[in-house]
Amino acid sequence: VQLQASGGGLVQPGGSLRLSCATSGFNFDYYAIGWFRQAPGKERESVATINQSGGSTWLADSVKGRFTVSRDNAKNTGYLQMNSLKPEDTAVYFCAARSRFASEYAYWGQGTQVTVSS
Repeated sequence: VQLQASGGGLVQPGGSLRLSCATSGFNFDYYAIGWFRQAPGKERESVATINQSGGSTWLADSVKGRFTVSRDNAKNTGYLQMNSLKPEDTAVYFCAARSRFASEYAYWGQGTQVTVSS
C-alpha cells in the first residue's frame, strides 16, 4: 500500500497550490480520503475529507471557502486545491485512506511541505 502526497512548495500569501495524493495497493474506490496537516509545535489537524464516490466532502472551518477536496477514482488519486493561502496554512500536509466502515484511517502517506511566506 502506498500513498504519496505531492505538490507542496513555497508560495506567497494569497497564492495557490494543488496537492495530489497518488495511491496504490488497495481498492481506492472503497476508501474515503482525508487530508491532514501538522505545523511545527502543533498537533495534527484534519483539513478535509472526501467520501468514496466524491459526492460528500467536509472542510475544516479554517479552510472553508479557500480549499476544495476532490478525487479521481480512475486515477486512484485525491486532490486538495488550496487557494488564498495564508501564512497560518504553513504545515506538512498528509493524505490518508479510511475504509467505509472504519473509524480510523488505515493508510497514511508521507507528507508534503507547504510554506506560505512572502
